Amino acid sequence: MTEGYQVKEYKQPVKRYCQTMDLKDNPQLIAEYRRRHSEPEAWKEILNGIRSVGILEMEIYILGNRLFMIVETPLNFDWNTAMKQLATLPRQQEWEDYMAMFQQCREGATSDEKWQMMERMFFLY
Repeated sequence: MTEGYQVKEYKQPVKRYCQTMDLKDNPQLIAEYRRRHSEPEAWKEILNGIRSVGILEMEIYILGNRLFMIVETPLNFDWNTAMKQLATLPRQQEWEDYMAMFQQCREGATSDEKWQMMERMFFLY
């Protein structure tokens, strides 16, 4: 982890969204949540849907039961429009319900309702 993570380069400027969510504080549930997000387990329809609404990259980091997600998009990306579209895609709500047992969220919540947008308070440019 101290080596850092390579960041994809784009041939265009991008903007970044950062969000957070808490999982239920249960090591067995957290281990299963991680497994379901592994490459062989993540549903291809969900990954394709994320890309289809214009998201270029999505990363999720974990510390204990706290999740931190980074989403990179083109500059003309409209978050609200994309999240409304994402919620209507095939199997998206099924995926959200499949993940909800691990998350501190209300039953039937969409991805946009679960993940809380974070405010950037510092940057070094």
